[in-house]
Amino acid sequence: MQMLKILIVSLIGFVSATLSAQAVIEIDITRGNVQPLPIAITSLVGSDQEMTSNGSVMEIGQQIAQVVTADLERSGLFSAIDPRAFINSANASPVPQFANWRAVGAQALVTGIAELEEDGRVRVEFRLWDVLAGSQMTGLRYYTAPRNWRRIAHLISDAIYKRLTGEDGYFDTRIVYISESGPYLDRIKRLAIMDQDGYNHKFLTDGSYMILNPRFSPTSQEITYLSFYNDTPRVYLFNIDTGKSEMLGEFEGMTFAPRFSPDGKKVIMSKAENGNSDIFAMELSTRRIQRLTSHSAIDTSPSYSPFGRYITFNSDRGGSQQIYVMDADGSNIKRISFGDGLYATPVWSPRGDLIAFTKQTGGKFYIGVMRPDGTGERILTESYFEEGPTWSPNGRVLMYYRKYPYDNNGGGGETQLWSIDLTGYNERQILTPLDGSDPAWSPLME
Repeated sequence: MQMLKILIVSLIGFVSATLSAQAVIEIDITRGNVQPLPIAITSLVGSDQEMTSNGSVMEIGQQIAQVVTADLERSGLFSAIDPRAFINSANASPVPQFANWRAVGAQALVTGIAELEEDGRVRVEFRLWDVLAGSQMTGLRYYTAPRNWRRIAHLISDAIYKRLTGEDGYFDTRIVYISESGPYLDRIKRLAIMDQDGYNHKFLTDGSYMILNPRFSPTSQEITYLSFYNDTPRVYLFNIDTGKSEMLGEFEGMTFAPRFSPDGKKVIMSKAENGNSDIFAMELSTRRIQRLTSHSAIDTSPSYSPFGRYITFNSDRGGSQQIYVMDADGSNIKRISFGDGLYATPVWSPRGDLIAFTKQTGGKFYIGVMRPDGTGERILTESYFEEGPTWSPNGRVLMYYRKYPYDNNGGGGETQLWSIDLTGYNERQILTPLDGSDPAWSPLME
């Protein structure tokens, strides 16, 4: 799964519109329930005579448009207009006939081309237009190998998302998770990876040993995970490009695999010594371990803040399982959760503004968020059992896993991946070949 090189050229200002500028459209994603923006996404024009190993250039252009449409609609912020309603071809002239696009209700328009270069690469261009103002908002040109067309589509989606929301996108990312199969008492757990939309799925391990709690490094090319050898927890570092694993160490008593620090130089973990679980940090270059907490209670599930200054974790040191925040050296420990029920698996947002958590109360499980000082707690979703939130790199979407109960006939019990945005209105299942749990979201790919 080695990364493929992509040359990107800006097309901003390459084509100028003839209409006078009006107020530029934008989406305010800080509001609660955002009304989706009507957007028309045309197929990227290409010649069906130009063939590549991945089909004709025309087919590639059509497929890119389909993936961009799916990406933007899945975000919940955009409503793609049915192509059957289009009045004319958007690519018939350099400047679209905006009146025709206003007539079908479009506020934004995406046009583009896909052509084959002499060196075998595909050149893909797109332009985003403000239909109401009659002006170009952004445009980019990409050069890459034909097999990389799906990633080009995700890059286009990210560019559109950023221009219309002001926030970085999250479509050019991947998800690593635990693929589960087999009977309840003898589950086979394999490490698997896929694009954030579920495509390009690949198993990274063969299931001969159990894998738990995968986590991405800040570089997106390495993963830590927890495994067991002779009942002893081992932490491994897995390189996605080479497919090779390196053992970081054996940590008897470990309960969760470590998470990376934001700079990738440390991992933080919870492990038990003398029957008591505390928080430890390890320098990857020296393997030196520093103890950060020392308490008779159980301290576990640590997560760094975006700049590495603080750590959130959960502990029962106050009598019940709650969320705490401390400085990175283990000082100034403060409890921040005070609601009903038990709190677990806190994860700091990449933006630094929120901490996601799992909550258990009233016989149900919940995924929610709160500010780092504990204020503003909001529940986003609830079910019979759900856990393991992980943030998109822009801090606007959470992915987690949900488990269903078994019925009286032994059926049910499925484990699925789901996502939800911070509005709490846009919840979607992420399809996987088998059951899936413990997702971890990558940074944006480079």
